Amino acid sequence: MDYRKLGSTGLEVSEIGFGAEWLSGKTTEQSVELVTHVARQGVNLVDCWMADPVVRRNLAAGVCLDRAHWIVQGHFGSTWQDGQYVRTRDMDEVVPSWEFLLDCFGGHIELGMVHYVDRLDELESIVAGPFLAYVKAERAAGHIDHVGISTHAPQVAQAAAESGEFEVIMFSVNPAFDLMPAGVELEELFDESSYRAGLDGIDDARARLYATCEERDVGITVMKPFAGGRLLDARRSPFGIALSPAQCLHYALTRPAVASVLPGFGTVAEADGCLSYETATDVECDYASALAGAPRNSYRGACTYCGHCQPCTAGIDIATVNKFADLAAMHDGVPASTREHYRSLDRHASDCTGCRACEPNCPFGVRIADKMTRTAELFGF
Repeated sequence: MDYRKLGSTGLEVSEIGFGAEWLSGKTTEQSVELVTHVARQGVNLVDCWMADPVVRRNLAAGVCLDRAHWIVQGHFGSTWQDGQYVRTRDMDEVVPSWEFLLDCFGGHIELGMVHYVDRLDELESIVAGPFLAYVKAERAAGHIDHVGISTHAPQVAQAAAESGEFEVIMFSVNPAFDLMPAGVELEELFDESSYRAGLDGIDDARARLYATCEERDVGITVMKPFAGGRLLDARRSPFGIALSPAQCLHYALTRPAVASVLPGFGTVAEADGCLSYETATDVECDYASALAGAPRNSYRGACTYCGHCQPCTAGIDIATVNKFADLAAMHDGVPASTREHYRSLDRHASDCTGCRACEPNCPFGVRIADKMTRTAELFGF
């Protein structure tokens, strides 16, 4: 298992985490078996948004067998009322639900997440009101270490990243959602009619979000890497082809600021299907060739940082240079942090000889030498 720094938190999280929502309906023994199994594979980040008290207790029974191993994402505002899940901002419901969750995990949870905020006005109310005040009080009391937020909306995630209030954002990342125009409702994300051919690469709002999180050192943990399973089924995929779990996971892990992807699985076999990413070959992880050859391909001319262009005759890490160039292009001026990350590379865009040997290898037809010229002008070297 590989591990990554989670933004500015100082935590090192497994790049494949555990989205535990599929524990619903499992026995305590089944839950403990699954938690123990993935822990042995090196998974150390688990998300618990689920409100069902039985699921919480069963998950915690496994986690608390080796509590020091685990980093838990627990959610404020996910409650269980009259036998069903209710997302709420009513503090009379939020507080007892949170206290129950906290008790399940031994009185301490590493990441306290404001649960599922998908409207800007709701975010503003949370930040200015008693909700975030309570979350901060829990941090001051030592019950949580870091404050985060979960959202599917890029405009909410952007505002959260810019606010300085949140160290972690749990966000839905996959190649289908990255093509969605800003403002589309969550329900529409799964509607095939929302996609159309000819979109020019990643939606600007989502690209800007990744750039902001990278610049401000806000860590991203990923939900819905398979778009609710749609990307794994050619009949339902907006691209007209089925991607593999490894391809979807690799796509998410190549986005700026992403630290961990948390796929959902409910059995050992399903877990192993996702964890096989750690030993997958470059060919098995290659989402770029699959998307480039898809009947409905929307990435023509856009770098997806897939690395097919390597090796460079001048030794340039082309994908990383392009990533820093795209991050910088989101701003009026090059952010100091992006400039320093770029400067630390062994080779820079200015080292490009213009030989264009890389270009025939690009699945998306990117004019790489031209981009190197523009990047050298942008950074000045």
